[in-house]
Amino acid sequence: MSIRDFKTINKRLQFIEENKKIKLENIKIYPPDLEKAQFTNCENMIGAIQIPLGVAGPLLINGQYVKGDYYLPLATTEGAFVASVSRGCKAITQSGGVTVAVEDVGATRGPVFKTSGIKESQKFQKWLDDNFHELRTIASKTSGHLKLKKKGVFFVGGYVYVRFYFDTKEAMGMNMATIATSAIVGFIEANTAIKCISVAGNFDIDKKPSWLNFISGRGKKVWAEATISGHVIRETLKTNAQTIHNIWLSKCMLGSIMSGSLGFNAHFANVIAALFLATGQDIAHVTEGSVGITTTEVKDDNLYVSVYLPDLMVGTIGGGTGLPSQKDALSILNIYGEKDSSLKLAEICGSAILAGEISLLASLAEGSLASAHERLARQK
Repeated sequence: MSIRDFKTINKRLQFIEENKKIKLENIKIYPPDLEKAQFTNCENMIGAIQIPLGVAGPLLINGQYVKGDYYLPLATTEGAFVASVSRGCKAITQSGGVTVAVEDVGATRGPVFKTSGIKESQKFQKWLDDNFHELRTIASKTSGHLKLKKKGVFFVGGYVYVRFYFDTKEAMGMNMATIATSAIVGFIEANTAIKCISVAGNFDIDKKPSWLNFISGRGKKVWAEATISGHVIRETLKTNAQTIHNIWLSKCMLGSIMSGSLGFNAHFANVIAALFLATGQDIAHVTEGSVGITTTEVKDDNLYVSVYLPDLMVGTIGGGTGLPSQKDALSILNIYGEKDSSLKLAEICGSAILAGEISLLASLAEGSLASAHERLARQK
């Protein structure tokens, strides 16, 4: 990258700072020092992969934890993607902003135990109910930032699956949940005749799309909605409400049904992956975040659009969030690991995903998907 390129990027950062009225003097565009990463994030480290980082926005968010205009840091190699999300942000902001809500379900870990059969499985289930307070105490001793919230128990024959839900504060928390569950398992084995086959029995269910997570939720549940005015749809999105609704019905609903998809949306994973890469999230959790629903409804000349994410695993401390570039990206969002920062990040993710859905559905409605990629991704 040339010095001239750096000057261009710095001008963009200055524009964001002036328009958003936040300080971005700590944002670094040069390759960061990754000496720490070889000890905490990557074994046998030989270097770092650079992924282009762009910003979309501003996006006006009206949430429980975030309010105001936000610029979204998006790490991607897909041409036209950041421009598309920016268009969605513009349409939402011009129409009064996005309303978003979040619920903290908790990180889960789901060990599997082996009993002699159904009767012992039933007795074990009752023992877990009777001793839940003790299990919670054991879990809390593993970390001052973790609390066992609840559990779910299901069994088939001699296999008993227990799903523990943990409040992990601002961390995404899978390592914390695993350590706490291991301590709980040790107590169970020491006080019963029941042996744990695996501390992770695919009942978490971690880093895989599943109906259990879809129905019960995992990490954070997020809802976001906006009503795009007919004028904005015509002027900014270059289409109309009914055409977008028709695309949604045939694509997100019927197309997903016909293909047996677990995601009833246009492209949740696209936005989640870009935000996760930028902010140091565990990228494998994109598989879970892609499970969700987009809805549209024509209201007179306007279009109501909503998204629901039942399974969003995010955190603002731990993992890759402490690396220099990722910390810089989080600072663009005014997130620094403070109280409720993981809930703030979840609301921002839901709002960004709504912007992405609106823009892609509009592009399909106006028939510009191919031409936009040809113009922006192939420079034609």
